[in-house]
Amino acid sequence: MKVYVYTREVDKDSYPDGLARSVHMACGTKSSADSGEERQALNRNYGILFAKGEITEKNTILPLGVKNPKIFVMEDGVIGISAERVYESGDTDERTIGKVLLWKTHDLINFSDEEMIQAEDIEKFAPSDSLDVDSEIVERACRYWNPIVCTGVSVPEKVVIETETGACDEGAEQKSGGTKAGTAEQQLDSVKAVVSYSDGSGREKKVCWDKSGLNFNVPGEYRVSGKVSQQRFKFPLAKGYGDPVIFPWEGKWYFISTNDNLNDIGIYVREADEVEGLFADGVEQHLILPFDPERGFEQTFWAPEFHVIGGELYILFAVSGHVWGPQCHMMKKKKGASIIDADSWEDPIRVCRMDGSYLAEKEGSITLDMTYIKAESGSYVIWSYREKMGTEYDTGSMLYIASIDEKEPWKLTSEPVLLTRPLYGWENVSGTINNEGPYAFLKDGKVYVTYSGGAANGYTYVLGLFTADEDKNLLDMSNWTKSKTSVLNFYSVKGEYGPGHNSFFTNEDGEMMIAYHGETELHSNLRCDGIRRVHFRANGTPYFQMSADEDLQDTEVSMRVVVK
Repeated sequence: MKVYVYTREVDKDSYPDGLARSVHMACGTKSSADSGEERQALNRNYGILFAKGEITEKNTILPLGVKNPKIFVMEDGVIGISAERVYESGDTDERTIGKVLLWKTHDLINFSDEEMIQAEDIEKFAPSDSLDVDSEIVERACRYWNPIVCTGVSVPEKVVIETETGACDEGAEQKSGGTKAGTAEQQLDSVKAVVSYSDGSGREKKVCWDKSGLNFNVPGEYRVSGKVSQQRFKFPLAKGYGDPVIFPWEGKWYFISTNDNLNDIGIYVREADEVEGLFADGVEQHLILPFDPERGFEQTFWAPEFHVIGGELYILFAVSGHVWGPQCHMMKKKKGASIIDADSWEDPIRVCRMDGSYLAEKEGSITLDMTYIKAESGSYVIWSYREKMGTEYDTGSMLYIASIDEKEPWKLTSEPVLLTRPLYGWENVSGTINNEGPYAFLKDGKVYVTYSGGAANGYTYVLGLFTADEDKNLLDMSNWTKSKTSVLNFYSVKGEYGPGHNSFFTNEDGEMMIAYHGETELHSNLRCDGIRRVHFRANGTPYFQMSADEDLQDTEVSMRVVVK
């Protein structure tokens, strides 16, 4: 099968330079002899390989792009992809004339880091804009890069349910609370549906079986129907709230976020018995950290997050005083106190370094979006840092990581280590130079950290992903792998633009969910909240781009039940 590489035309309004000047990929699909070969764009026709920007002498970022991508097979059988490097505008980068960027791959899924080589070094491989590739490799790549969708829901054709004492007379009375009927019902309730997906993955789901036509006291065969249980949320859930966090605590659910509707002044919390109740009409908002000039809390009450650290409940957030400049703070809940009462919380503490100095001491520098990770290798915080915002020396926001002691989580126990800067075009779109909003979860021995890039309240906002083994030292950057393209963007789910600054939680059914904000229109700047399930591919890696319809449509199932 043929694989094609290309760049896209720039559209200033819907697909700007930073996105268009990247390597896109498509595969050829068979068609009739008259129509010729058709192409199927991978990754929803969003870029896959991006040139890294450069750090200048001023510690700013010079964004870069590519043109004229080529694909070829190298001597060792590895697939090579090359491209000429250009400035973000598309102008020639005179420093690299006669050179090309090179990426290597075995599977069209995982790619090496870019390297700059002489163009003449690859001429012997006859680089072209297309390449015949083994069909198995292409098919696997298509399954990976194309939308993953539900392909079917199955239940056993027949199940046999045995009552404790065997068959009963038709007129036998079912004993309320007795083991006979109770055991039989449990047997039926334990029968789950298997939901299959286009990438070969699958998952088990609880079924709410309709028992109205079934009598466990009368032996025989019954046709029983049921509905597959799946929590589903509309978008948008709430308008004017950014950076949403959903959190369970002592039998209740809580929602906390940046409150754009009140100019980001104050931290508000919602409480409900179930997640859906957090977004019910008329739900009460409880002010737990108000505007307070005496304590220096006047503006940018940004990105609050609940975290349990060392057995204590904290809120991590950023706030400014009279002079604008958000800085990371933590506040701890008093023992036995209610989350929704302002006097339940101790005074916030500004996060500091090992020597007691603040994270941001330089004039014009800010810190925000701090999150917490507890891994096998230790406890860590990650936050966003930026210097000289709005000047010619603007560094852009970047993510740092450091270790902490759970007993004093507001004080670092290591020097801050740079995790990432927005060097790729999808992180730095039209001058957004943005890495922020980190949030982590652990699964199967891995640490996954999502973070956001692009415009925080625009359609280019996206999620990137870092991965590491949780038993490794997370302060060693060689232990992290960074995604080369975004893992959630405005192409991912129809009608959702700029999805980003997310959090994760496990819902009542034990499923991992992602909460995020986005916009309802391409050029809207009203941040709205959404929630959906996180899918896991057949290889165990997370997939964040599955819409509710792609996840599960037909929820009705039926099977034969034999009562013995």
